[in-house]
Amino acid sequence: MKNTIAFLLIRLAIGASMLGHGLARLPKLPVFSGWMVEIFEESILPKELILVFSYSLPVAEFVIGLLLLSGLFTRGAAVAGGLVMVVLIFGTCMIENWEAIPTQLLHIVFFALVLEFATKSNSMALDNIWGK
Repeated sequence: MKNTIAFLLIRLAIGASMLGHGLARLPKLPVFSGWMVEIFEESILPKELILVFSYSLPVAEFVIGLLLLSGLFTRGAAVAGGLVMVVLIFGTCMIENWEAIPTQLLHIVFFALVLEFATKSNSMALDNIWGK
């Protein structure tokens, strides 16, 4: 039971972070996208790629967060979240924003913990109700 509650807290924490990021950005998507395109102007990444990513990121954050909070498709959501973080880390390196990387790495640790313990400790989740 102790591991179940600890895992639940980890899953809820990373889920809340992702959902919060998505919810904060979705209502102002054009502003967020413009900001992201602007900060990547000096990078080697193509503007078109940044534009597509900047509109996709808040949606991905929102969906991943919602899935983790509900415990639905937990493992897939954790993998998707980890991959989003890998892309963010790469982008952060391209603009040499070294201060942001520790936070992104911490998110990856949470996603890795979710993956590690999802099979054994994810009893308080929709995955168990729907057999996912």
